[in-house]
Amino acid sequence: MATTPANQTALAQQARRAYVEGVLRGLPGLVSAVERGAKLLATQVAEPPVAVKRRDAATDFSKAAPFWQQGMISMVRGALGGGMVSASYPGDLPQPGTREKSLSLVDDDTIETEIVSSRLALAMMDRASWEFTDLRSRINSLEKREELDPNDAFRPHVLARVATASWRSAGLDMEVWRVLQTVLHEEFAQFVEEGYHEINKWLVQRRVLPEVDLRPYIRRSANSAWAASLGGGGGAAGTSTGQPGPGFAASGVTSGHGRAGVGDETRLMTRAGPLARGIDHAEAVLGRLNKLIARQLPEFVATRQTAAPPPPASPALRSAIADAQQGIARRLAPGAGVQTVAGAVSTPAMLEELHQRKQQLKQAASTPVERATIEIVALLFQSILTEERIPASVRVWFARLQMPVLRVAVSEPDFFATVDHPARRLIDRMGACVMGFDATGRAVAELLEKEIKRVVQVVEAYPDTGRRVFQTVLTEFEKFLEHYFKNANEASRKGVSLAQQVEQRETLAIQYTIELRKMLNEVPVQEGVREFLFQVWADVLAMTAVKAGVQSEQTKAMKRAAADLIWSASAKVSREERAEVIRRLPPLLKTLRDGMEHAGLPPAKQDEHIQKLNNSLAAAFTAKAAVIPHERLEELMGRLETLEELLPDAADVEIDESMVLDLSGHESSELEVVSEGGSMPTPAMIAWARELQVGSWFMLDYRGRNEQVQLAWQGLRKQLALFVSPQGRGILFQQHRLAAFLQAGLLVPAQDESLTVRATRSALAKLDVDPSRLLN
Repeated sequence: MATTPANQTALAQQARRAYVEGVLRGLPGLVSAVERGAKLLATQVAEPPVAVKRRDAATDFSKAAPFWQQGMISMVRGALGGGMVSASYPGDLPQPGTREKSLSLVDDDTIETEIVSSRLALAMMDRASWEFTDLRSRINSLEKREELDPNDAFRPHVLARVATASWRSAGLDMEVWRVLQTVLHEEFAQFVEEGYHEINKWLVQRRVLPEVDLRPYIRRSANSAWAASLGGGGGAAGTSTGQPGPGFAASGVTSGHGRAGVGDETRLMTRAGPLARGIDHAEAVLGRLNKLIARQLPEFVATRQTAAPPPPASPALRSAIADAQQGIARRLAPGAGVQTVAGAVSTPAMLEELHQRKQQLKQAASTPVERATIEIVALLFQSILTEERIPASVRVWFARLQMPVLRVAVSEPDFFATVDHPARRLIDRMGACVMGFDATGRAVAELLEKEIKRVVQVVEAYPDTGRRVFQTVLTEFEKFLEHYFKNANEASRKGVSLAQQVEQRETLAIQYTIELRKMLNEVPVQEGVREFLFQVWADVLAMTAVKAGVQSEQTKAMKRAAADLIWSASAKVSREERAEVIRRLPPLLKTLRDGMEHAGLPPAKQDEHIQKLNNSLAAAFTAKAAVIPHERLEELMGRLETLEELLPDAADVEIDESMVLDLSGHESSELEVVSEGGSMPTPAMIAWARELQVGSWFMLDYRGRNEQVQLAWQGLRKQLALFVSPQGRGILFQQHRLAAFLQAGLLVPAQDESLTVRATRSALAKLDVDPSRLLN
């Protein structure tokens, strides 16, 4: 029998009711999981002030947890009838998008609650975005609508508002939320992902858009909170051995740390890899933003799809942007009377200042497209300025970029269409450098902060140059970073110097090996001697050249030793030649030992190499070795003396593991060389390793430590990469090994997406709730 529209609507309502029932059934387990997570957090080693906060938060939460749970259940229960979480009576939900249109001050508590709620919704969307997108498509197709209602129970923003409103009603303050934020985000994200997955599976079984892929990799438990709501069909989706989630006897924070005992090769099979946050992801987020805007304002996208330049901003808007830029610079300057925290302008004060400027700009705008552009840029910067990992002292400089960025966004259509616009890239690069872990508790280096200030002031000073000024200062910022980590940053300076020596030594060693191979290609040198020259003496030559100089007497002495060794290992058929070998052998062996010791070879290895050479020289004495003509030996010696003139270009040298079998000889107390570990990297992961940018922060799991590190230096063609800990310890990777660590999840970016992409998703979340703000 054909499905009628009435049947389709009923099916959508049945799915919605099943989801709400699952939420109600799963909330007690979620609250228990958060409580376990809070207690576990309180037992972890931390700085004394942090440890005290965690213990207090765990205690406060345990006392209030039953009230928080009951508050959420009471608010969600209202959706059992129509699937909407009502906001029609006091004490329920703050209405989305109802901030006063006047310029009255908004109290800090309201702003803080909005920020916390928005972050929770983003965390849920970050984990469950694909499942939610599929579910939304299926429900919209059943109900023949363009978009879900803003108060639809399916929306993660609705559950986020339920959670934060009930939190306050239960007597818990936002300081406790901030301490437990990691736990809360993880548990809620896993909770909604499971719910979306089960409802999607149930709808697919009923042939609702089956061509939209059901994500098969989400592992389920047979006890899913949604199984009973769906007649048992949903829970069968995954009876795997995966960790249970908070909706069904939740496992607490262990859900985010289940890697113990997992082999390196299977790490990425249990979670989405960081490549999902690459350029494809960024373009998808931008694409979704443009689609959402196009539904409300078709002409916005139309202006970005034509080759013709967009119409210039109206004179009134240009003037208003200039006034706003000057006003913001005055208002947000130190000592301007604006509320400050620890000497820096407070985030609520900045947000209020920018909100008022936005309203003034919208009044000056002459077209709906201009008003929409103003709103979107404002939303982007609202997200950037509420990013906790940006230190307060730097946040004000990001705030001052809003007007220059708005000016570019109005005049250059591709700002909203491409991820590589220089204004976006500049914000992302500066953000990546200051958004280390626990950035709020660590002062940004004074020189880095000064450079960010200079960059912003240059952008402000050239308002009519469009993208060119952003591109110029971006190039300058990259050069600054190279100089900063090499010369000015105390934590990285020594490590960078050592890493550069390693690169120079390895490059020279490979160059010497290549040239020695060519020189000896047609010369009958005994195999043991040939192997020693290629695998040991080329590195000795390189080490000596790096430390003493290419033209130094020490380097020349090492070259003469190579020539002497080649001569000594050729066949000696006369008594005079044998006597000469015996006379020259002791000083030659001493030079060889000195060279190997200088290059860092341990005594046992030196003995092993000397023994092999003795065997080769014995073969020469018994005339078993081949004879090298005197003229050829003279030619070899001449070429060795001018070896540097013959070397291949350093830019053509590949420092890979086939040529450099062991970099660990460079290990020291200040420099660790990563020579093992990780998983076999895919080509995509190797490509990603090449794209990492200096200044970015990571978490590194190596030698029993899990610590934050910053990428401080990349060598020629990015074949070597140096990461530095805040304490100044350097960790050096060869490119292939770096990709192996990324593949295994042993090196994880602090930011799984760039600052502007995250801000775009935040803007999307707010526009999803209230699209009309584009037109107001």
